[in-house]
Amino acid sequence: MPRATQRDLVAEYFAGFRASDHERILATLTDDVEWVIHGHRTTRGRAEFDGEIENPAFTGSPRLDVERVIEDGPVVVVTGEGRGATVAHGPFRFAFNDLFTFRDGLIARVDSYVVPLPGA
Repeated sequence: MPRATQRDLVAEYFAGFRASDHERILATLTDDVEWVIHGHRTTRGRAEFDGEIENPAFTGSPRLDVERVIEDGPVVVVTGEGRGATVAHGPFRFAFNDLFTFRDGLIARVDSYVVPLPGA
């Protein structure tokens, strides 16, 4: 079976988030993965990352629509829009830009930039 490409792993990562499938997401990550959600928080390691997949402040699985995928060496950049819902405030829309850095065929770092959009 051919080895998954970086783009394949990023697609699997997003599919996992759309289904809130922890194991599917975690299978794409290194043990020491770092997730920097700029302006919000940083998680280090799979256990902390796992805790952020279904953050208790949110409800349900997000809708994530990928618009562009750009790859350069060990980096894949994805832009898109999404929808989610918070427990306290209900539905919301957002634009996102995720920068995935790979090491040894897995995602070692995710830099996430999230911008709220009007309307839900």
